[in-house]
Amino acid sequence: MEKPLILVTNDDGITAPGLRALVRYMSEIGEVVVVAPDSPQSGMGHAITIDNTLYSKKMTISLEDGAKEEYSCSGTPADCVKLALQELLGRKPDICVSGINHGSNSSINVIYSGTMSAAIEAGIEGIPAIGFSLCDYSWKANFGTARDFVQKIVREALKNGIPQGVVLNVNIPKLPQDRLKGIKVCRQARANWKEKFDKRTSPTGRDYYWLTGEFELLDKGEDTDEWALAHGYISVVPTQFDLTAHHSIQQINTWNLHE
Repeated sequence: MEKPLILVTNDDGITAPGLRALVRYMSEIGEVVVVAPDSPQSGMGHAITIDNTLYSKKMTISLEDGAKEEYSCSGTPADCVKLALQELLGRKPDICVSGINHGSNSSINVIYSGTMSAAIEAGIEGIPAIGFSLCDYSWKANFGTARDFVQKIVREALKNGIPQGVVLNVNIPKLPQDRLKGIKVCRQARANWKEKFDKRTSPTGRDYYWLTGEFELLDKGEDTDEWALAHGYISVVPTQFDLTAHHSIQQINTWNLHE
């Protein structure tokens, strides 16, 4: 049988070790094509390039890891998926996997994540898609601990499909393999960032700012991604890109909007 075509992308850039690991794991499952940013794009969310040119370059970095083809892209993670689907791939991929991100994309972080936005872009086009993140920001993070789990999730997604309009947000705790307890399908925890700006002044007298902040968990539920990660589980959150608050339509319809 023809091997599944797997599109691999990320937001940390085409040289990131997390992407390299994901390519190796996916090459054991199917035929891999990589289209990833040529530089780090963390925190870009679903930004796309509309006022500048996009460039793509064929690369050879990932070929030794098992990729069939590899391209760098000058744009955002969402740009990478758009370009892959419209210009670079010979056929529609069977699945798109994004990551493995260096750092968590659990809870509210999904809003800002370029990793997840790449997966969402594929999902919008009707392609099963998964974003993978390891809760370790180090460039030397040990991605091998999650290999079996990553492959299991992808194989199950290929076998069973992912519901239409849904992509999976998978986060992996920073733990040795023998301490990972398994996988939990859960909901996104309610949380926020208590943001601050570190204000400084340049030698020329111009004020500038560094964004800082603390993660604030507002959710004590035991069915959330944050709970799962804190207790040694890999969290899988089905995430939808239809942002309609369906439960609020009836309430908003009680407003006096039509007189």
